[in-house]
Amino acid sequence: MKTAQTCKNKNYLQYIHLTSPRTNEKRSLLRAFLVGGLICCIGQGIRYGLEFGFGLKGDELSSYVSMIMIFLGALLTGLGVYDRIGKFAGGGSIVPITGFANSVVSPAMEFKTEGYIYGLAAKMFIVAGPIIVFGIASSVLVGVIYYVIYLFV
Repeated sequence: MKTAQTCKNKNYLQYIHLTSPRTNEKRSLLRAFLVGGLICCIGQGIRYGLEFGFGLKGDELSSYVSMIMIFLGALLTGLGVYDRIGKFAGGGSIVPITGFANSVVSPAMEFKTEGYIYGLAAKMFIVAGPIIVFGIASSVLVGVIYYVIYLFV
């Protein structure tokens, strides 16, 4: 016994299947791989430049590379370039550090007309907020576990 809702859903899915554009999966995967790899190569190049050009090492080197990549991701988002990279590369543009910078800057730019507090500051963490909260909560939990282990060992 079919209900009217089931028939509507089936018709709708059939319509979507017929009208939606076909994607070339191999081309999309290749673009994502190449652009994601290029972003990582740029980060590695910055790392080598800082390591051999300025003599940075360890945590200091990692911190500078992270800051530069976040700055570049935010700058390219602000200039509108990162959106074009995302349209071309798809998932390849979501390389963790630059993609994270993009996900923070994009909503902030979109809602800046609503003012600094309700627009820019409140909307900046719409996408990245849960990630930041989960990261902080999990780091606190791991810290507490290490502290407890340190006390009893």
